[in-house]
This record gives sequence, C-alpha cells and structure tokens, in this order.
Amino acid sequence: MKKIVFTDLDGTFLNHDNYSFAESKEALQKLFDQKIPLVFTTSKTKIEVELLQKQVGIKEPFIVENGAALFIPKNYQGLDFSFLDEIEDYWVFQLGISYKLVVDFYNTYKDEFGMFGFSEMTVEDAAEHTGLPLKDAKRSKERGFTEPFLLNDASRYEELQKLALSNGINITKGGRFYHLIGNNQDKGKAVAKCIKLFENSFHTKLTSIGLGDGQNDIPLLENVDIPIAIKNHQGEYISLTNNLLQKSTYKGAKGWNEMILKNV
Repeated sequence: MKKIVFTDLDGTFLNHDNYSFAESKEALQKLFDQKIPLVFTTSKTKIEVELLQKQVGIKEPFIVENGAALFIPKNYQGLDFSFLDEIEDYWVFQLGISYKLVVDFYNTYKDEFGMFGFSEMTVEDAAEHTGLPLKDAKRSKERGFTEPFLLNDASRYEELQKLALSNGINITKGGRFYHLIGNNQDKGKAVAKCIKLFENSFHTKLTSIGLGDGQNDIPLLENVDIPIAIKNHQGEYISLTNNLLQKSTYKGAKGWNEMILKNV
C-alpha cells in the first residue's frame, strides 16, 4: 500500500539544539527512492519551510503554522490539484484565520497575561528565544496566520485559553512557544485533509505515518495510521493514549531516521 509521511520539524526531523537533519539522510533517501510524499507539518512559516526544503534538496507538500494552510507544489508527481486555491507556484488549502485577527487578540491581552510574542519581538529577541541565526530568525517573524509567544506565568494558561476560545482563537504549545492559532485549525485537521486529497488523486487508500515530539503534534498523531513519538530534548515522550503509538529510541534526527527505516 502506498504511504505518505507527515513530520514535525523542530525536535523531530531537526535536532532541538542545532537544527541539524544530517542524521536523517539514510531514511530520506529511502523515501525519495519510493516516491513517498514527505509532508513537513510544522509551526514554521512558508518562507522558513521553503528554505529548509532547498537545504534538504526536496520540493514536497507542506503544512505551515500549526495547520493553518497546506501548500502543494504545482505539477507534484503529475497530480492535478487545480481545484484548490492558487498562490504563486502552489495549490493551497487554507484552514487558518488572518494574522491580523490573531495579533489583535494578542495586543488586547498581552499586558494582562504577560505574553511576549513574535509580533513585538525584535529580530535579536527572536534569535535569542529560538536559537536561530539572525537571518533565519528574521524569516520566522514573517508570519501569515499564527502568533508564537512566551507566557510569563504558565499557571494562567487555562484562563487565557478560555478567553481565546471565546474569540474564535485557540492556543497550542510547541517545543519552545505557545501559539495563538485559528480555532478551526490544527495539525491534525490539515493532515486529515491532505490524506483525503492525496487518496482521491492517487485513487487508492494510503498508509499514513506521523512523527512528532511536542504537545502541538498530538492532533497530527491522532490522524495517522502509524503514530510515532520522537524522544524530545528532555528525554521524554508526549502523552498520547494510543495502542499503536511507537516511540523512538533516540532524540531528533537520529530518532526520526530510526523510525522511518523501521516503518517504510
């Protein structure tokens, strides 16, 4: 049965500390050889994913900003997605709301809750808190849908979450940041939509594989046939009650390589 792979990036495909994917190359080659779609499913922005894809040497579909939108390159594997919206060289399915609406909410409550988000971070701030070089931190601030932020008092998370939900916004937590996102988006909804689109285009059922290490990856893992938890930078696994859940032995790219080779 044909397969499709959905993967988180930071702490999963990329190492948490140095953002390297060098240890994933054996598994990457196996995916390429079998023409298995590799869908980066991330909190990163479109421009960040495009840069990473160039570094990896691929041009594959991808899901950005915690499920805000799915981008499929035109002429991907000869498939027709022309019924979707068209942006530049991609066919696009959008689930998220506009960045302006998200930032309006952030600006209303940032002082009350002690939030520090990307919209008001300098490039230097973003570099410090992400561990990225300045040029990459600058790209991370060019957002289209969602607002990553730091929360001074984590005990107020549930209070802030209730307030966000009443405004059509949700909050999810990644490896480094909380994220304000549209209420009708998450990684899982985008993954489910992508699977359906590709099954219709390939005219066959797909076996879906998902890999992640953070809380915001739980919806992703709940919507695939083979969910895989990558050991995070603290040596722990996300909490997911699923008898099918597999766990990597190693962290980051080495764990990703291990589990792709095991399942493809």
